[in-house]
Amino acid sequence: MSELKKAIDQISKDRGIDRDLLIDTLEEAVRSAVARKYGETMDIEVSFNEENGEIEVFEFKVVVEEVHDPISEISMEDATAHDPKSQIDDEMGFPVKVEDLGRIAAQSAKQVIIQRMRDAEQEIIFEEYKERVGEIASGIIQRRDRTGWIINLGRTEALLPKDEQIPRERYKRGDRVQAYIIDVLKESRGPQVVVSRSHPEYMIELFKREVPEVSDSTVKIMGVSRDPGLRAKVAVMSRDRDVDPVGACVGIRGSRIQNVVQELKGERIDIVVWSPDIAMYAQNALSPAVITRITVDDEEEALEVVCPDDQLTLAIGRKGQNVKLAAKLLGWKIDIFTESRYSEANADRKGMDQIAAVAEISMDNFFTAGFQSIESIIDAEDEELLAINGLTETKIADIRVAINMLTPGILSDDDEDELEEAPEVEEVVETAEAEEVEEVEEEESEAAEETEEESETPAEGEETK
Repeated sequence: MSELKKAIDQISKDRGIDRDLLIDTLEEAVRSAVARKYGETMDIEVSFNEENGEIEVFEFKVVVEEVHDPISEISMEDATAHDPKSQIDDEMGFPVKVEDLGRIAAQSAKQVIIQRMRDAEQEIIFEEYKERVGEIASGIIQRRDRTGWIINLGRTEALLPKDEQIPRERYKRGDRVQAYIIDVLKESRGPQVVVSRSHPEYMIELFKREVPEVSDSTVKIMGVSRDPGLRAKVAVMSRDRDVDPVGACVGIRGSRIQNVVQELKGERIDIVVWSPDIAMYAQNALSPAVITRITVDDEEEALEVVCPDDQLTLAIGRKGQNVKLAAKLLGWKIDIFTESRYSEANADRKGMDQIAAVAEISMDNFFTAGFQSIESIIDAEDEELLAINGLTETKIADIRVAINMLTPGILSDDDEDELEEAPEVEEVVETAEAEEVEEVEEEESEAAEETEEESETPAEGEETK
């Protein structure tokens, strides 16, 4: 076996580069060297001879009567000297010795081979890591630049950008770190692997590694929301009714989840039972707070959550962390009220219902105009109320009367002055009762007179004295 053939086989084995690709690269390098020495006009063919393990180069010339270009043409006389059967316009091939290419051409061929091999190796690395997107990679911190930390993965480097790091996590050169591969980019200096330690999927992969039930899909992780380095919520469900999804993820005495927590530098993890019922799911997600009532708005994908007054702090969490993570996990908007505040809001709403009925318009008209309570209407001037769609001056006067009935004693002096001319509801009631008594007395009087007349009339068959 020739030295060249041995070298090709060894490089292919050591660097994992396809043998045919190496041969193609070698042929291209020799072709480039020949063109560099003899010019681009030379018609050449380069091939690797597997039998003798050598590169063979042939130049082709056209047989002509009169030569104008010695590089691409050959005279009939010279052609017949090589082949007596040669004819005009025939194409003849002549071997070119690679050794005759010269030092510069050989150096050019070497550079082409090195570059092509490097490109081929980078392509292999790119394809390898492209298939590993979604996996966990381990490496050693190499250096820091303006975009983030550079991690040595062995065959290539990975970038851990600033926005993919866990806040307040510190590294130094030589530290071993693992992260989740989120992307692979083609760069001029080689493939750029982008990794993350704050991505929700990273936590899923950690659970797959620590929890066999998650790895074999007996327990399925339905969603993850994270405040990296501080707290996370993981929603789980079990495909097997005999397997407790929360217990499987936590492990005996918390052994399984503790390994995940340690890898994430102490990030607190709440395991939440997933439910197809959004209200039940929300109740689980807001744990450890106790929830007493949940109102669901499917159209707006919003939840109105009511909890005991002493549970509000737990439900919202430090800096709103608990409710924020729950909302992110569900993908719904969550508004939390205490029971006392909810009762007040409902009382206001009930009063607004009655006001809207008096005005004969929708309650949404008041809300759209910015009036959320009876107090806001009391404080408003008539000109402001006229901005409400459907309200007129007459209806505003009716509203003022109705408010006086619903909330006696809270109107301002000005409001009461405006209502002086309006008939009081009590007066109207008294008048109606008086009229009803008069009608009853008149009916009783008429009935008495009729009875008296009947008593004076003689009965049938009786003689009048």
